[in-house]
Formats: sequence, C-alpha cells, structure tokens
Amino acid sequence: MKIKTPYKLLGLFLVLSFVACKETSKKETEKVVEIPVSKTGYDIPDAWIEKRVASANKRLNATEAGQVLWNAMEAHGGLDKWYGNGYFSLHFDYKPLNGKGIRDSYQTINTWSNQARHNSITDPTSIYGWDGEEAWIKAKDSTSFTYDTEFWALTPLYFSGQPFVLDGQGVNLELLPEIEFQGATQKVVKATYDAGVGSAPDDYYILYINAKTNLVDAFKYIVSYPKYFPDGGHAPEKITVTQGTTTVDGIVFATGFKTYWSTDDKDGLGEYITKIDVSDISFSPTVEDNFFSKPEGAEVLNK
Repeated sequence: MKIKTPYKLLGLFLVLSFVACKETSKKETEKVVEIPVSKTGYDIPDAWIEKRVASANKRLNATEAGQVLWNAMEAHGGLDKWYGNGYFSLHFDYKPLNGKGIRDSYQTINTWSNQARHNSITDPTSIYGWDGEEAWIKAKDSTSFTYDTEFWALTPLYFSGQPFVLDGQGVNLELLPEIEFQGATQKVVKATYDAGVGSAPDDYYILYINAKTNLVDAFKYIVSYPKYFPDGGHAPEKITVTQGTTTVDGIVFATGFKTYWSTDDKDGLGEYITKIDVSDISFSPTVEDNFFSKPEGAEVLNK
C-alpha cells in the first residue's frame, strides 16, 4: 500500500495539471479569437472644414445680424472646433413638468452631416436614429419611446448645438433691437429658413446673445412640423433659457435649460413648462461601423 500511494498522488497531480492546462489553453484561446468591434473614423479632411468655416465666415460677416451670430460662434469655441472635434455625444433629459412626453436618451450626432442615433436610458437596447435619409427605430415594444422619434432624432441638436446649427445655407438672419433680459443686455438675432430647407422650414429661432460675453443666454422658437400641423400653423412660441455652462474640448455648452411659454411680460417668461438636463457631453474620433445606419430588424419610419 505504501508503494502505490505515491503513484496515486502522482496520477492525481497529473490530472489536476492537465485540467489546469486545459483551462489555461481555453482562456488563451478565448483571448485569441476575441473579435474587436470595427470602428469608423471621423474622416472629415481639414481642408473641407476650413472651406466650410471660411464660407460661413464670409457669408455671416456680410451683414450685421451675421456678425453677431459669428461672434457668438467664436465665443462658444469656434465653428472649426465644432466640426473638427468628431462625433458629438450627450445625455439629453427633457422633462415636461406635467409629466407627459418625457424624452430621455443618450445620443451621438455626426455634426458634419446631421446624422443621429439615440439609446433609451431606461432600456439601452431600444434605439432609434436618422441616417441622413431614413428615420428608423428598433425597440422592445411601443412603450419604449412614447413620442415621435422621427421628429426628435435631431431636435436636441437645435438646443445644445446653438449657435452653430445656424451656419448653413438657406438660413436667413435678421437683427432685432437689443433688449434687457434677466439683468443683461442682449443682442437679438432672428433666424428663419428658405422654403424646403429641413423638415420644418416654417420654424424660426430668436437668439438672445449676451452683449458682454457673446454667449447664447436664451432663445425663442416655434414648432411648425408639418406632421403635427398638416394644414399649416405652429405651436405657441416658447422661450428656452440656459442654465449653467461647461466647456468640452473647447466648446461651451449649456448644462441645462428651462423652457417657458413666451409672453409679452417682463423678460417674456410665462409659465415654466419644461426642465432639461444635459450631461455626459463628449466628442469622439470614432464610432462603430454603420453606427447611424438602420440596424437589422429596425423599422423605417419615413416611408
């Protein structure tokens, strides 16, 4: 018996060693076969950005209203950084105070070509987006997004992207008289659109640009989205007021907004109706391949 015991121990040791080696080999194999996610780079040539910025500079500085808007873009970090920083991401939490129509998503936007993709905060597997031509959605069920995702795909950009989103062709600018707003002198610029520009060409924005800082302190706007107003017209005017700022990669962003019905009273602030929190702001040089494209199993909305 004493002679056999070492052999039994040796056999047990060999079995354990084999198992350990097998587990190690398995782990090593798993590491070897791991497939990295393919990425698409933000490959906008510097020459393209320089040309677009130079064109906007020339066009805007040809009018008084344009000069005010250009100075606001410079104060917010510059159009060159806006287009050169890469893919823009943020958590945009839109909360009407009546509890209806809450829109809470993490989104990434291609600022160069206005493509967007949103992930639900409560269910990140539920997504929707705009690829530049088609609006699409892929969600667990109809309760994932209880709002018009086609309309909302780019709407947050027109809050957090001010004043840069007004640099393009087809935007008409008018300089209105200066006003006092919340104790500060504001230069006022109204932006309208040529017919056929965007999905709601009858929309307008009226920017309050602080005369001292050149930052956008507030803006008025209307919603005239034809799907909501097929016979023409628009929703009542609202005014959105910046609540704090932060600087990310050289660009100054609002960290939140308060939205009110617009009135003719002092400061033009009527009933406070919506609180908006903006967080997790970042720029990235890459996204996953086909990031903005309709994924397999998604539904196209604007057929």
